[in-house]
Amino acid sequence: MPFTHSKPMRFGDCDLTGIAYHPAYLSMLVDVNEAMFASFGVTWKELMFERKLGLPTVTMNLEFKRPAVYGDTLDFAVHVRSIGRASLDLETIVTVRGDIIWSVKQRIVMTSLEDHKSHPWPDDVRAGLTRYLEPRHDA
Repeated sequence: MPFTHSKPMRFGDCDLTGIAYHPAYLSMLVDVNEAMFASFGVTWKELMFERKLGLPTVTMNLEFKRPAVYGDTLDFAVHVRSIGRASLDLETIVTVRGDIIWSVKQRIVMTSLEDHKSHPWPDDVRAGLTRYLEPRHDA
């Protein structure tokens, strides 16, 4: 089951015509990913400042289908596709009133903020992410 979260398309997220400014989508995506971690009790503040762990995105593939406009509510569905030793593959599908607006496939890697090398997922974080892990449907 995906993690779901909704965010409004604010005036500051749009260009002068009221159409979503695409870099604002990436800022929203960060907020949604942060909310997913918080949903299982692990804040990014705790990870970064107490545990000294980072969550950089190492790959991202975006596909824009149609524009969102000022006043729309964007519904995010974050699908956890796989959890590796230190990697996390997510697919986020963003809709407005049921229509897909954009989607992104993203790989995040847990790293140590001390040496910037990959770091295995802590057990509590892995357990939380596993709540959203979806079974693979390989052909």
